[in-house]
Amino acid sequence: MAEQGRATRGMLLGALGVFIFAVTIPMTRLAVGHQGAAQLDPLFITSGRAAVAGLLSAVYLWATGAPLPTRQQALALGMTGLGVVVGFPLFLALAVQSVDAMHASVVSGVLPLATAVVAALALRQRPSIGFWLCAVAGLALVLAFAWWRGAAGFQWADGLLLLALLSAAGGYVSGARLTERLSAEQVICWVLVIWLPLTAPLAWAWRPTHPVDTAAWGAFAYVSLFSMWLGFFAWYRGLALGGTMRVSQVQVLQPFLSMLLAVPILGETLDAATLVFAAAVIVVVWLGKRMPVGPALR
Repeated sequence: MAEQGRATRGMLLGALGVFIFAVTIPMTRLAVGHQGAAQLDPLFITSGRAAVAGLLSAVYLWATGAPLPTRQQALALGMTGLGVVVGFPLFLALAVQSVDAMHASVVSGVLPLATAVVAALALRQRPSIGFWLCAVAGLALVLAFAWWRGAAGFQWADGLLLLALLSAAGGYVSGARLTERLSAEQVICWVLVIWLPLTAPLAWAWRPTHPVDTAAWGAFAYVSLFSMWLGFFAWYRGLALGGTMRVSQVQVLQPFLSMLLAVPILGETLDAATLVFAAAVIVVVWLGKRMPVGPALR
């Protein structure tokens, strides 16, 4: 009974983490604005959200008496930050200046599968043929969607979105490997603190000098407090309590949630074709995550 309660809490926390991350795309779009109505600079959003979360992380680590990471761990934490602190937020913020949140949500739908591919390559695992077929199918669906939304052509923002996914996937895998020696909360906090000497000055240098809408500041506060910090607490704790394989299945719903949330947050319209593409991506990702992946050869 206790084990069942633990699994239930893990699933609920995992679902909470997925919901928090699902709001990231529409909130980033709201914070950055769009062409003709720009709000916060993508460079400020990237550095600023990491700086805010970094300051909160420093307080958390001090209050909990967390031990300092070793030199080797510090290097790995720094590399993790390249993906989750720099790469993903920056490329996403640049991309949503040109494409709407619906577009970005569908393309980001292959993130769980991209993470699995990076993990398999990094750990030298042996994915099944079915896994690779799902990976190729997921990429093909995303490219077809981008081509269709670009009126029979790709946009530069699509390349930025793919770079954002690769950055996030690499950061997730690197961070997950660190959780074998550090708690999940310590991993994300130390990542942010290590990058703080760079993100804080850059955030100040790129601070806005023009009037910014209150809604954009609210969106910035969200991606700083929740997307960059508390979301990782809920997500990693959920994985630990409920089991990675079981809880991570919830992540396939993230792009669908992002699309739905873009309607009330941004006033975007959800059309049938976009919904079909999103559903197809979700199915392929779900199938891919169920395909066997063999251990690394010794």
